[in-house]
Amino acid sequence: MKIGILCPSEIALRRFMPALQATGRFDFGGIGIASPDEWFGEKLSACSQETIAEQQQREKAKAEVFIQKFGGRLYSSYEEVLHAPELDAVYLPLPPGLHAKWAATALRCGKHVLVEKPATTTLDDTRSLLKLAAGKLALHENYMFIFHQQLDALEKIIRSGEIGDVRLIRISFGFPRRDVHDFRYNRALGGGALLDCGGYTLRYARRLLGETAKLTTARLNYVADFEVDVFGSATMVNADGVTAQLAFGMDNQYKCDLDVWGSQGMLLTGRVLTAPAGFVPKVEIRKGNESEVRELPADDAFGKSIRHFADCITDPVIRQQQYAAILKQAELVEEFKKISHGGK
Repeated sequence: MKIGILCPSEIALRRFMPALQATGRFDFGGIGIASPDEWFGEKLSACSQETIAEQQQREKAKAEVFIQKFGGRLYSSYEEVLHAPELDAVYLPLPPGLHAKWAATALRCGKHVLVEKPATTTLDDTRSLLKLAAGKLALHENYMFIFHQQLDALEKIIRSGEIGDVRLIRISFGFPRRDVHDFRYNRALGGGALLDCGGYTLRYARRLLGETAKLTTARLNYVADFEVDVFGSATMVNADGVTAQLAFGMDNQYKCDLDVWGSQGMLLTGRVLTAPAGFVPKVEIRKGNESEVRELPADDAFGKSIRHFADCITDPVIRQQQYAAILKQAELVEEFKKISHGGK
Protein backbone atom coordinates (compact mmCIF):
# COMPACT_ATOMS: atom_id res chain seq x y z
CA MET A 1 0.00 0.00 0.00
CA LYS A 2 1.13 3.53 -0.76
CA ILE A 3 0.45 6.51 1.49
CA GLY A 4 0.68 10.26 1.00
CA ILE A 5 0.75 13.17 3.43
CA LEU A 6 -1.28 16.36 3.46
CA CYS A 7 0.90 19.20 4.77
CA PRO A 8 4.65 19.12 5.54
CA SER A 9 4.11 19.49 9.27
CA GLU A 10 6.68 19.10 12.01
CA ILE A 11 5.03 15.99 13.50
CA ALA A 12 4.93 14.36 10.08
CA LEU A 13 8.66 14.89 9.62
CA ARG A 14 9.84 14.19 13.16
CA ARG A 15 7.50 11.39 14.25
CA PHE A 16 5.40 9.98 11.42
CA MET A 17 8.01 9.35 8.73
CA PRO A 18 10.57 7.51 10.92
CA ALA A 19 7.77 5.37 12.35
CA LEU A 20 6.35 4.73 8.87
CA GLN A 21 9.70 3.51 7.58
CA ALA A 22 10.19 1.24 10.57
CA THR A 23 6.80 -0.48 10.18
CA GLY A 24 7.30 -1.59 6.59
CA ARG A 25 3.53 -1.66 6.05
CA PHE A 26 3.34 1.28 3.61
CA ASP A 27 5.38 2.82 0.83
CA PHE A 28 5.72 6.60 1.00
CA GLY A 29 4.18 8.11 -2.12
CA GLY A 30 4.75 11.79 -1.49
CA ILE A 31 3.63 14.94 0.22
CA GLY A 32 1.23 17.68 -0.75
CA ILE A 33 1.38 21.38 0.01
CA ALA A 34 -1.67 23.61 0.09
CA SER A 35 -2.36 25.48 -3.13
CA PRO A 36 -2.88 29.25 -2.78
CA ASP A 37 -6.63 28.73 -2.94
CA GLU A 38 -6.52 26.00 -0.27
CA TRP A 39 -4.25 28.06 1.99
CA PHE A 40 -5.88 31.49 1.76
CA GLY A 41 -9.46 30.50 0.88
CA GLU A 42 -11.78 33.45 0.44
CA LYS A 43 -8.96 35.83 1.41
CA LEU A 44 -6.96 34.90 -1.70
CA SER A 45 -8.26 37.80 -3.80
CA ALA A 46 -6.97 40.26 -1.23
CA CYS A 47 -3.47 38.74 -1.16
CA SER A 48 -0.59 40.21 -3.13
CA GLN A 49 1.36 38.06 -5.55
CA GLU A 50 4.35 38.47 -3.25
CA THR A 51 2.42 37.06 -0.29
CA ILE A 52 1.21 34.10 -2.36
CA ALA A 53 4.70 33.43 -3.70
CA GLU A 54 6.16 33.50 -0.19
CA GLN A 55 3.58 31.03 1.06
CA GLN A 56 4.25 28.62 -1.80
CA GLN A 57 8.01 28.91 -1.45
CA ARG A 58 7.86 28.33 2.29
CA GLU A 59 5.70 25.21 2.01
CA LYS A 60 7.71 23.80 -0.90
CA ALA A 61 10.92 24.20 1.10
CA LYS A 62 9.40 22.20 3.95
CA ALA A 63 8.15 19.51 1.55
CA GLU A 64 11.52 19.21 -0.16
CA VAL A 65 13.05 18.15 3.17
CA PHE A 66 10.70 15.14 3.17
CA ILE A 67 11.50 14.23 -0.42
CA GLN A 68 15.25 14.57 -0.01
CA LYS A 69 15.19 12.39 3.10
CA PHE A 70 12.46 9.87 2.31
CA GLY A 71 11.82 10.02 -1.45
CA GLY A 72 8.32 10.34 -2.91
CA ARG A 73 7.00 13.19 -5.00
CA LEU A 74 5.75 16.70 -4.37
CA TYR A 75 2.06 17.31 -4.99
CA SER A 76 1.10 20.92 -5.69
CA SER A 77 -2.20 20.80 -3.76
CA TYR A 78 -4.14 18.77 -1.24
CA GLU A 79 -6.67 17.95 -3.93
CA GLU A 80 -3.92 16.50 -6.11
CA VAL A 81 -2.87 14.19 -3.28
CA LEU A 82 -6.41 13.01 -2.65
CA HIS A 83 -7.15 12.35 -6.31
CA ALA A 84 -3.82 10.61 -7.00
CA PRO A 85 -4.65 7.11 -8.27
CA GLU A 86 -1.32 5.74 -7.09
CA LEU A 87 -2.11 6.47 -3.43
CA ASP A 88 -4.19 4.12 -1.28
CA ALA A 89 -4.17 6.11 1.95
CA VAL A 90 -3.41 9.55 3.38
CA TYR A 91 -2.10 10.92 6.66
CA LEU A 92 -3.64 14.20 7.84
CA PRO A 93 -1.45 16.10 10.36
CA LEU A 94 -3.48 19.29 9.90
CA PRO A 95 -4.92 21.58 12.61
CA PRO A 96 -8.12 19.98 14.01
CA GLY A 97 -10.40 22.59 12.47
CA LEU A 98 -9.39 21.33 9.01
CA HIS A 99 -9.75 17.61 9.69
CA ALA A 100 -13.44 17.24 8.83
CA LYS A 101 -13.14 18.93 5.43
CA TRP A 102 -10.06 17.12 4.19
CA ALA A 103 -10.83 13.74 5.75
CA ALA A 104 -14.26 13.87 4.08
CA THR A 105 -12.67 14.74 0.74
CA ALA A 106 -10.19 11.89 1.13
CA LEU A 107 -12.93 9.38 1.92
CA ARG A 108 -14.99 10.55 -1.07
CA CYS A 109 -11.89 9.94 -3.19
CA GLY A 110 -11.71 6.37 -1.88
CA LYS A 111 -8.68 6.90 0.34
CA HIS A 112 -8.12 5.32 3.75
CA VAL A 113 -7.49 8.04 6.33
CA LEU A 114 -5.11 8.27 9.28
CA VAL A 115 -5.97 11.56 10.98
CA GLU A 116 -4.28 13.22 13.90
CA LYS A 117 -6.37 13.59 17.02
CA PRO A 118 -9.05 14.79 17.41
CA ALA A 119 -10.64 13.29 14.31
CA THR A 120 -12.94 16.33 14.12
CA THR A 121 -14.03 19.16 16.41
CA THR A 122 -17.72 18.18 16.63
CA LEU A 123 -19.78 15.03 17.11
CA ASP A 124 -21.80 15.76 13.98
CA ASP A 125 -18.67 15.99 11.84
CA THR A 126 -17.37 12.73 13.28
CA ARG A 127 -20.63 10.98 12.48
CA SER A 128 -20.46 12.35 8.94
CA LEU A 129 -16.96 10.93 8.43
CA LEU A 130 -17.99 7.52 9.73
CA LYS A 131 -20.95 7.54 7.37
CA LEU A 132 -18.64 8.35 4.46
CA ALA A 133 -16.27 5.54 5.45
CA ALA A 134 -19.33 3.27 5.21
CA GLY A 135 -17.57 0.25 6.63
CA LYS A 136 -15.32 0.01 3.57
CA LEU A 137 -12.61 2.59 4.24
CA ALA A 138 -10.34 2.80 7.27
CA LEU A 139 -10.61 5.88 9.48
CA HIS A 140 -8.07 5.89 12.31
CA GLU A 141 -7.73 8.63 14.92
CA ASN A 142 -4.09 8.86 16.02
CA TYR A 143 -4.29 8.66 19.81
CA MET A 144 -1.04 6.72 19.61
CA PHE A 145 -0.41 6.49 23.37
CA ILE A 146 -3.05 3.76 23.76
CA PHE A 147 -0.76 1.35 21.87
CA HIS A 148 2.21 1.80 24.24
CA GLN A 149 2.84 -1.37 26.21
CA GLN A 150 3.54 0.60 29.40
CA LEU A 151 -0.25 0.92 29.73
CA ASP A 152 -0.61 -2.87 29.82
CA ALA A 153 2.18 -3.08 32.41
CA LEU A 154 0.52 -0.47 34.62
CA GLU A 155 -2.86 -2.15 34.39
CA LYS A 156 -1.28 -5.49 35.28
CA ILE A 157 0.02 -3.95 38.51
CA ILE A 158 -3.41 -2.48 39.29
CA ARG A 159 -5.22 -5.76 38.59
CA SER A 160 -2.73 -7.77 40.66
CA GLY A 161 -4.04 -6.18 43.85
CA GLU A 162 -0.56 -5.03 44.85
CA ILE A 163 -1.90 -1.58 45.81
CA GLY A 164 -5.21 -2.98 47.02
CA ASP A 165 -8.61 -1.86 45.81
CA VAL A 166 -8.59 1.27 43.69
CA ARG A 167 -9.96 4.27 45.59
CA LEU A 168 -9.15 7.07 43.12
CA ILE A 169 -7.49 7.64 39.75
CA ARG A 170 -5.93 10.95 38.74
CA ILE A 171 -4.81 11.74 35.19
CA SER A 172 -3.08 15.05 34.48
CA PHE A 173 -1.74 16.37 31.20
CA GLY A 174 -0.58 19.91 30.57
CA PHE A 175 2.29 21.88 29.10
CA PRO A 176 3.67 25.45 29.11
CA ARG A 177 2.27 28.17 26.87
CA ARG A 178 3.44 27.85 23.27
CA ASP A 179 3.97 30.48 20.58
CA VAL A 180 0.99 32.82 20.25
CA HIS A 181 0.54 31.73 16.61
CA ASP A 182 0.23 28.04 17.51
CA PHE A 183 -3.04 26.61 16.15
CA ARG A 184 -3.97 25.43 19.64
CA TYR A 185 -4.87 29.02 20.55
CA ASN A 186 -6.88 29.66 17.39
CA ARG A 187 -10.61 28.90 17.60
CA ALA A 188 -11.06 28.76 13.82
CA LEU A 189 -8.38 26.08 13.55
CA GLY A 190 -9.93 23.92 16.26
CA GLY A 191 -7.85 25.14 19.15
CA GLY A 192 -8.56 24.79 22.85
CA ALA A 193 -7.27 22.67 25.71
CA LEU A 194 -10.21 20.24 25.65
CA LEU A 195 -9.64 19.24 22.02
CA ASP A 196 -5.90 19.02 22.51
CA CYS A 197 -4.56 17.75 25.85
CA GLY A 198 -8.00 17.21 27.38
CA GLY A 199 -8.85 14.57 24.81
CA TYR A 200 -5.95 12.45 26.01
CA THR A 201 -7.19 12.41 29.58
CA LEU A 202 -10.73 11.46 28.51
CA ARG A 203 -9.42 8.68 26.27
CA TYR A 204 -7.23 7.21 28.99
CA ALA A 205 -9.86 7.49 31.72
CA ARG A 206 -12.31 5.59 29.53
CA ARG A 207 -9.75 2.83 29.07
CA LEU A 208 -9.09 2.54 32.81
CA LEU A 209 -12.71 2.81 33.94
CA GLY A 210 -14.25 0.70 31.18
CA GLU A 211 -17.29 1.12 28.98
CA THR A 212 -19.58 2.13 31.85
CA ALA A 213 -17.54 5.29 32.50
CA LYS A 214 -19.59 8.49 32.56
CA LEU A 215 -18.74 12.15 33.00
CA THR A 216 -20.23 13.66 36.15
CA THR A 217 -18.50 17.05 36.24
CA ALA A 218 -16.67 19.08 33.60
CA ARG A 219 -15.23 22.58 33.54
CA LEU A 220 -13.39 24.68 30.95
CA ASN A 221 -11.41 27.72 31.99
CA TYR A 222 -10.35 30.79 30.03
CA VAL A 223 -7.63 33.38 30.58
CA ALA A 224 -7.21 36.90 29.24
CA ASP A 225 -5.98 37.36 25.68
CA PHE A 226 -7.06 33.91 24.47
CA GLU A 227 -10.24 33.06 22.55
CA VAL A 228 -10.13 29.36 23.46
CA ASP A 229 -10.32 27.33 26.66
CA VAL A 230 -6.83 27.16 28.17
CA PHE A 231 -7.27 24.64 30.98
CA GLY A 232 -9.95 22.39 32.40
CA SER A 233 -10.92 19.54 34.68
CA ALA A 234 -13.46 16.76 34.96
CA THR A 235 -14.66 13.76 36.96
CA MET A 236 -15.61 10.39 35.52
CA VAL A 237 -17.19 7.47 37.40
CA ASN A 238 -17.90 3.89 36.34
CA ALA A 239 -20.65 1.48 37.37
CA ASP A 240 -18.50 0.17 40.25
CA GLY A 241 -18.14 3.65 41.69
CA VAL A 242 -14.46 4.03 40.80
CA THR A 243 -13.70 7.70 40.17
CA ALA A 244 -11.17 9.35 37.88
CA GLN A 245 -10.24 13.00 38.31
CA LEU A 246 -8.90 14.64 35.15
CA ALA A 247 -6.95 17.87 34.76
CA PHE A 248 -5.42 19.39 31.62
CA GLY A 249 -4.09 22.64 30.27
CA MET A 250 -1.86 24.41 27.77
CA ASP A 251 -0.62 27.26 29.95
CA ASN A 252 0.68 25.02 32.74
CA GLN A 253 3.82 23.57 34.22
CA TYR A 254 4.47 20.36 32.24
CA LYS A 255 2.69 17.36 33.75
CA CYS A 256 1.79 14.02 32.19
CA ASP A 257 0.99 11.81 35.16
CA LEU A 258 -1.07 8.86 36.26
CA ASP A 259 -1.75 8.55 40.00
CA VAL A 260 -3.70 5.52 41.23
CA TRP A 261 -4.53 5.57 44.96
CA GLY A 262 -5.36 2.19 46.43
CA SER A 263 -6.39 0.81 49.79
CA GLN A 264 -2.91 -0.66 50.40
CA GLY A 265 -0.65 1.52 48.30
CA MET A 266 -0.38 3.91 45.39
CA LEU A 267 1.05 4.02 41.88
CA LEU A 268 2.66 7.12 40.33
CA THR A 269 4.10 7.58 36.87
CA GLY A 270 4.93 10.33 34.37
CA ARG A 271 5.09 10.49 30.54
CA VAL A 272 2.18 8.08 30.48
CA LEU A 273 0.61 9.81 27.46
CA THR A 274 3.67 11.08 25.57
CA ALA A 275 6.49 8.53 25.81
CA PRO A 276 8.57 8.73 22.60
CA ALA A 277 10.09 5.73 20.85
CA GLY A 278 12.84 4.15 22.91
CA PHE A 279 12.05 6.09 26.09
CA VAL A 280 12.04 3.89 29.21
CA PRO A 281 9.14 4.98 31.48
CA LYS A 282 9.22 4.40 35.22
CA VAL A 283 6.59 3.79 37.85
CA GLU A 284 6.82 4.43 41.58
CA ILE A 285 4.97 2.06 43.90
CA ARG A 286 4.40 3.33 47.44
CA LYS A 287 3.21 1.05 50.23
CA GLY A 288 3.28 2.35 53.76
CA ASN A 289 6.63 4.06 54.29
CA GLU A 290 8.31 2.11 51.50
CA SER A 291 8.80 3.23 47.91
CA GLU A 292 10.03 1.30 44.88
CA VAL A 293 10.76 2.59 41.38
CA ARG A 294 10.43 0.11 38.52
CA GLU A 295 11.17 0.43 34.84
CA LEU A 296 8.32 -0.04 32.40
CA PRO A 297 8.69 -1.31 28.82
CA ALA A 298 9.97 1.03 26.13
CA ASP A 299 7.94 1.06 22.93
CA ASP A 300 7.22 2.84 19.65
CA ALA A 301 3.59 3.87 20.05
CA PHE A 302 3.53 5.86 16.79
CA GLY A 303 4.77 2.88 14.83
CA LYS A 304 2.20 0.61 16.43
CA SER A 305 -0.54 3.13 15.65
CA ILE A 306 0.49 3.06 11.99
CA ARG A 307 0.44 -0.74 12.00
CA HIS A 308 -3.04 -0.62 13.55
CA PHE A 309 -4.11 1.67 10.71
CA ALA A 310 -2.83 -0.91 8.23
CA ASP A 311 -4.82 -3.58 10.07
CA CYS A 312 -7.93 -1.37 9.89
CA ILE A 313 -7.51 -1.33 6.11
CA THR A 314 -7.23 -5.11 5.77
CA ASP A 315 -9.48 -6.37 8.59
CA PRO A 316 -13.16 -5.30 8.64
CA VAL A 317 -13.57 -6.33 12.29
CA ILE A 318 -10.71 -4.10 13.45
CA ARG A 319 -12.05 -1.34 11.20
CA GLN A 320 -15.44 -1.43 12.89
CA GLN A 321 -13.82 -1.46 16.33
CA GLN A 322 -11.90 1.68 15.41
CA TYR A 323 -15.10 3.36 14.18
CA ALA A 324 -16.68 2.65 17.57
CA ALA A 325 -13.68 4.04 19.45
CA ILE A 326 -13.71 7.25 17.40
CA LEU A 327 -17.44 7.72 17.93
CA LYS A 328 -17.22 7.09 21.68
CA GLN A 329 -14.43 9.65 22.01
CA ALA A 330 -16.43 12.26 20.09
CA GLU A 331 -19.47 11.58 22.27
CA LEU A 332 -17.38 12.06 25.42
CA VAL A 333 -16.00 15.38 24.19
CA GLU A 334 -19.49 16.53 23.25
CA GLU A 335 -20.83 15.54 26.67
CA PHE A 336 -17.95 17.44 28.28
CA LYS A 337 -18.92 20.57 26.36
CA LYS A 338 -22.56 20.26 27.42
CA ILE A 339 -21.79 19.75 31.10
CA SER A 340 -19.26 22.59 31.16
CA HIS A 341 -21.89 24.89 29.66
CA GLY A 342 -24.56 23.96 32.18
CA GLY A 343 -26.05 21.14 30.12
CA LYS A 344 -26.79 23.29 27.08
